[in-house]
Amino acid sequence: TYGRGGHSAAILARLGPEGRLLALDKDPEAVADGEQRFHDDQRFAIKHAAYEDMRRFAEHFGGRPVLGVLLDLGVSSPQLDRADRGFSFAHDGPLDMRMNTDRGPTAAEWLARVDEAELTDVIRRYGEEPQARRVARAILTARQDAPITTTAQLAGIVAAALPKPKRGKTHPATRVFQAVRIAVNDELTALERGLAEAVEWLAAGGRLAVISFHSLEDRIVKRLIAREAKGDPVYAGLPEIPPEAQPRLKPLGRLIRPGAVELEQNPRARSGRLRIAIKLAGGAAV
Repeated sequence: TYGRGGHSAAILARLGPEGRLLALDKDPEAVADGEQRFHDDQRFAIKHAAYEDMRRFAEHFGGRPVLGVLLDLGVSSPQLDRADRGFSFAHDGPLDMRMNTDRGPTAAEWLARVDEAELTDVIRRYGEEPQARRVARAILTARQDAPITTTAQLAGIVAAALPKPKRGKTHPATRVFQAVRIAVNDELTALERGLAEAVEWLAAGGRLAVISFHSLEDRIVKRLIAREAKGDPVYAGLPEIPPEAQPRLKPLGRLIRPGAVELEQNPRARSGRLRIAIKLAGGAAV
């Protein structure tokens, strides 16, 4: 995933002349940034595509498996900072929230047609908001008077529906914005598909690194690595396990969180969680 090229630049700085880096991003603006920033580096290529479809580009590597996959999940800083993208209520803007601005309904369009049961479920599951039903009813009541089309509108509706937060706590709309964004972009389904694609595409000894920013994403990554580290449970305890049923991943170290120095340089990394796994071959790391 490209974002705005921070990880790509770091990888290219360590990549040999024969190495190749393929970046994928759903955001057309990110793709344009990558094409401009690294246009003179023959080792780099970027495609306007979803990371969960990564194996579509196997021919870029001559059909061979890859030695590493890095997924940096969530919203990039430029997306958060631009009011017209609608990801943040720090600045009022149109309620869009789409990672890929070329397709799919905006958050405003989604909120205009979602029913109470689905909205409650989304806010509860994706936002982990205990007052989900109360918030959902407030949103549906408000949209009867006028369409909800801006970030300030939605933030104001949520703030009015929930108790005022204590000093130092996050804005009450934070969880709801997260939930709506995940639903609009179908992010958790994309993550599950992307992880499965990555495991299949990695070469033996290759690394899978995933940076997530909330507990729902991290839980999916953690469970996938744990499941792939056990192999097919049908063969548990048997003396001989066929290759296709053997463990395919091994966790590499523990969960990594940003340190004090990184947080000073990049406060938005505070909720970041990095998990790394290595692809196994025949039940052992290569």
